[in-house]
Amino acid sequence: MKIHFICSSKAKSKSAYEAMVKRYGQYPVCDADCIVVLSGDGMILRAFHENYQHNLPIYGMNCGDLGFLTNKCQSENLIRRIENAVPLRFHPLRAWIEKENGEMHSTIAVNEVYLLRETHQSAKLQVKTDGIVRLKELVCDGLITSSALGSTAYNYSAGGPIIPSRTSLMALTPISSFRPRCWRGALLPEETCVELKVLYNASRPVCAVADYVEFRKAVNVKIVQDESLTFSLLLDSDNTLEKKILDEQFAT
Repeated sequence: MKIHFICSSKAKSKSAYEAMVKRYGQYPVCDADCIVVLSGDGMILRAFHENYQHNLPIYGMNCGDLGFLTNKCQSENLIRRIENAVPLRFHPLRAWIEKENGEMHSTIAVNEVYLLRETHQSAKLQVKTDGIVRLKELVCDGLITSSALGSTAYNYSAGGPIIPSRTSLMALTPISSFRPRCWRGALLPEETCVELKVLYNASRPVCAVADYVEFRKAVNVKIVQDESLTFSLLLDSDNTLEKKILDEQFAT
């Protein structure tokens, strides 16, 4: 098996990278059968963003902090572990973002697309799903559109629900909503088209973020599931996402 290893700038990650490359070799991503990320969840997201055109499965080994999407970091029997890993296949989110100056951008998101106020003033957003206005004006710090895979990340920290990985849903979760104060978000079918319009954008600027990619002064954002792309995350059979999500719901 030909492996392309990726590491972060942290000492632990670099050390693991040197040991793995010495033992298994390092192949160019265009010739590889699999990408192995020696870091945490952030580098997993970056690896998907930067290498999705190669359509390779990604196997993470935790050399970071939380490592929710990774496996244990150990060098023994790596190829066998990859071959026996359980693939989690999913479609990413696709966001089209229009900025105040008229620029249009398209990007993917594995975890979430969220809008966040840029100044001390609250954001004011209009929320549509499948062309229907659901909220004429949401006053808040921001709004998260999360995939099932990303539901345990920022979405959960903001009070959103954890979504089992085999459930065909995505979450819409407000960040510190002020009006309507009682609105706590929504669970939507994964094929839903979410459209967000920034109201009063000149005085209340908003930043749109897809995973880690930022777009300042966004005015309109459209989010759908991109069924043209299928990503594969490899997890050890005793380390499945279903088990992790169940454990996370009972974490104290």
